[in-house]
Amino acid sequence: MPLMMSDEAFENDESDYETLPRARVSLRRRGLRWFLFGGWRVLCESCCDCLVRMCRRKKELKARTVWLGHPEKCEEKFPKNSIRNQKYNFFTFVPGVLYQQFKFFLNLYFLVVACSQFVPSLKIGYLYTYWAPLGFVLALTMAREAVDEVRRHQRDKEMNSQLYTKLTPRGEPAGQRRLFADNQRIPADMIFLRTSEKNGTCFIRTDQLDGETDWKLKVAVGCTQRLPDLFSINAFVYAQKPELDIHSFEGNFTREDADPQVHESLSIENTLWASTVVASGTVIGVVIYTGKETRSVLNTSEAKNKVGLLDLELNRLTKALFFAQLVLSIVMEALLGFVGLWFRNLFRFVVLFSYIIPISLRVNLDMGKAAYGWMIMKDENIPGTVVRTSTIPEELGRLVYLLTDKTGTLTQNEMIFKRLHLGTVSYGTDTMDEIQSHVIQSYAQVKMASSQKSQTPGPKVRKSVSSRIHEAVKAIALCHNVTPVYEACGETETAEADQDFSDDNRTYQASSPDEVALVQWTQSVGLTLVNRDLASLQLKTPAGQILSFSILQIFPFTSESKRMGIIVREESTGDITFYMKGADVAMASIVQYNDWLEEECGNMAREGLRTLVVAKKSLSEEQYQDFESRYNQAKLSIHDRTLKVAAVVESLEREMELLCLTGVEDQLQADVRPTLELLRNAGIKIWMLTGDKLETVTNRGEAHLELNAFRRKYDCALVISGDSLEVCLRYYEHEFVELACQCPAVVCCRCSPTQKAQIVTLLQQHTASRTCAIGDGGNDVSMIQAANCGIGIEGKEGKQASLAADFSITQFKHIGRLLMVHGRNSYKRSAALGQFVMHRGMIISAMQAVFSSIFYFASVPLYQGFLMVGYATIYTMFPVFSLVLDQDVKPEMALLYPELYKDLTKGRSLSFKTFLIWVLVSVYQGGILMYGALVLFESEFVHVVAISFTALILTELLMVALTVRMWHWLMVVAEFLSLGCYLASLAFLNEYFDLRFITTWPFIWKVSSITLVSCLPLYIIKYLKRKFSPSSYSKLAS
Repeated sequence: MPLMMSDEAFENDESDYETLPRARVSLRRRGLRWFLFGGWRVLCESCCDCLVRMCRRKKELKARTVWLGHPEKCEEKFPKNSIRNQKYNFFTFVPGVLYQQFKFFLNLYFLVVACSQFVPSLKIGYLYTYWAPLGFVLALTMAREAVDEVRRHQRDKEMNSQLYTKLTPRGEPAGQRRLFADNQRIPADMIFLRTSEKNGTCFIRTDQLDGETDWKLKVAVGCTQRLPDLFSINAFVYAQKPELDIHSFEGNFTREDADPQVHESLSIENTLWASTVVASGTVIGVVIYTGKETRSVLNTSEAKNKVGLLDLELNRLTKALFFAQLVLSIVMEALLGFVGLWFRNLFRFVVLFSYIIPISLRVNLDMGKAAYGWMIMKDENIPGTVVRTSTIPEELGRLVYLLTDKTGTLTQNEMIFKRLHLGTVSYGTDTMDEIQSHVIQSYAQVKMASSQKSQTPGPKVRKSVSSRIHEAVKAIALCHNVTPVYEACGETETAEADQDFSDDNRTYQASSPDEVALVQWTQSVGLTLVNRDLASLQLKTPAGQILSFSILQIFPFTSESKRMGIIVREESTGDITFYMKGADVAMASIVQYNDWLEEECGNMAREGLRTLVVAKKSLSEEQYQDFESRYNQAKLSIHDRTLKVAAVVESLEREMELLCLTGVEDQLQADVRPTLELLRNAGIKIWMLTGDKLETVTNRGEAHLELNAFRRKYDCALVISGDSLEVCLRYYEHEFVELACQCPAVVCCRCSPTQKAQIVTLLQQHTASRTCAIGDGGNDVSMIQAANCGIGIEGKEGKQASLAADFSITQFKHIGRLLMVHGRNSYKRSAALGQFVMHRGMIISAMQAVFSSIFYFASVPLYQGFLMVGYATIYTMFPVFSLVLDQDVKPEMALLYPELYKDLTKGRSLSFKTFLIWVLVSVYQGGILMYGALVLFESEFVHVVAISFTALILTELLMVALTVRMWHWLMVVAEFLSLGCYLASLAFLNEYFDLRFITTWPFIWKVSSITLVSCLPLYIIKYLKRKFSPSSYSKLAS
């Protein structure tokens, strides 16, 4: 592949290639020949696409101006603010469910066969023998869907019927002001106007929006928070058009009746998104987005209906059976000579052999899947596991790729401060007491140090270790968004100098567990955060003295900037200081030159620590006033506000003093390492997709060079960042996937939720292998829904991933047993169950074919009425379904030898080879049963029916026993129960059997001999195979 290093050259190259097809299309002749040879199809597709676009055309979303208390002034119409998660309504329920069922070939096939029985010339048997099984399947499906719909309706009704206090008499939804109390859900997207908290802030819980359990601090609009009466003002809110991004917002608040007019910029901290919950106090807000325009609804994607690989394979086999049925019918009609109304006889043969495709296949498999789900949830070794999608338990036994998140999935999401590096000296967990002694010593001399301070900086001198530790700890204690919460207090009180800040009932709330870990560490070394509100922050020294700071500005952390900052003024001295902390890649160009930062960051990263660089800059009063004026002006901008604000902040981020480097550890969950080793030995390739950093900016040319260099390496793990990944997926998708799939492990760092889902889809398309995604946060939902099998962990980041997943577990180590034991059993059991049910239909079709060929190719059924219904239900259903209890090896053995799992990914338990073996067995047994009955019967034809049907039932029961690999007591009960039901029903089957004949010895020895000939050779073959060519699992079992 040629390598081009210039981005511009690539752009030109792409544009050239894009223009070629258009030129060819324009030169193509659009004549009659073109129309006949495919042109009509193009025109039809274009018309259909146009109609679809017209039907799906969405309302264009626009920015809007919302007047407080005057919704009639709003030009924009707002959608109805109600939640609706139902799939159907009253009119579409029946058509919708029927469409979902009959889009499968199996159900559609039986519908056609059942409908054909209304035609007298095509009628073969009783109507109930065709319509009863089909109706039973449809009734079960519709009942299940109806129950689900009723539950969805009840949940929606409960959410939509919640009452809120409305503070305006008008009836329009937007522009209304509403009052929300503690623990109340926000019903629509709103701007936060006022709170009962004196500091003008409140906490909200967002676990149902972004999956994070940490409380978020929201700030009321300053103008309205100070007003005693919100109805006395003439004001409006300008809001940007509805967006997907839940972490950003741009708007303005304007009060027109003030002189001069009051303009206040609005950001994400002034918003209350729908589906969040008020965690403290009461709040008043004005609605700006409702219904489908809210952030929560815009970010809601419909989960795709997942279909397991086993279902697809069985669907292909049923199509092959249909083809065989059609061929058999044509052969029978051909031997008859195609005389008379041959097409009618041909269709009668098709109906006659319809049992070759059993309708009970779908019922048995669905019931089996429900049983597997019940077994998983009842397993005491994996407590708390929930099966949310009962249709794909077999997928757990076919996985090749496992894509996992890191934080909260492999780790506990519990941050512990491990390392503080000052450049010349490093402190670990065993030397924290030294830091504490330095902090105590420095604050004991704080009065002396403050008296010696000068407003003008003196000559640069090398600072002592004690003073450097003092500044580093102080910076860590100030630069954050953590708020202390006191459980004993109903609401946060205004900080006073003599306020009692007790350590017993204090907890810290923040949007990041890293920040909480840092603040808790500063508390452990003597500097405690005791109070914080919108404008101030207070620290308590080891001696108990309260240090007060005014918060002038806060610059929150964003994924783009990768850093956060705060400007504070110390009240005792009036000094203004700009503190900043962030990722090393973002801070390296901001701090002053040093020769140790990059190296130490690499050392900490190799230890698995999450690093943060902390720096500061002292500001004069003039510098800050100049910055504040430029910053406020940028925040009021309507267009490109983010870029303008970032540019102003970056003017401060120059030549900052590097204070320290911190290392925080997120400890692994229990048994993560042995579980990963278990999965790798099972042949599962593990990809870790994480939001943590590996910061390398790569362009297109560099990406190609790296890929070519990596191709020459062997047995190496691939580690790639999100930026590099985006370049590779855009330009070298096939090459990247080819190389990545050869690696034993892949780590993708700084991945966005969309990129995670894109990687999953890419693996499915390029490898055709089954993928599993596991995560614990809201940012993992897209990946979980895109994978063939999604597993969610109920962690500290909330339940959003767990609720969106197909399977929910409580710890990562449970995935080993879930896959090795339950996944393996579910797949092998379903494969055996599906093939046996098809065998049950093929054997009776083989008997029908033999019967028709002997009796002059007559399209007359061998068994009619209740015999056919009973054969598929009470006579054989219980033993066949008992195969869901079968297992080849014990769970302990499956966990001890994970290599057994590798065989499952090859699909050998259900393949065309195994299917062909079952076809040959069915043809052999069907032929023996039918020919044996015809040879041994003496006088009346009814004896043929009695002998062959009884031998058929016994053969099926013996075949179940032949298929079982490990007996369960319920299997024995099912065998004898079915046999007892058949023997008991003989007394009521005088319409089909001669009751005097079936009680004689000739009947018994004839049935026994035919059954013995049909089953004994198969038992001998199974014994010889176990003796001379045993399978891997049978060796372990022995």
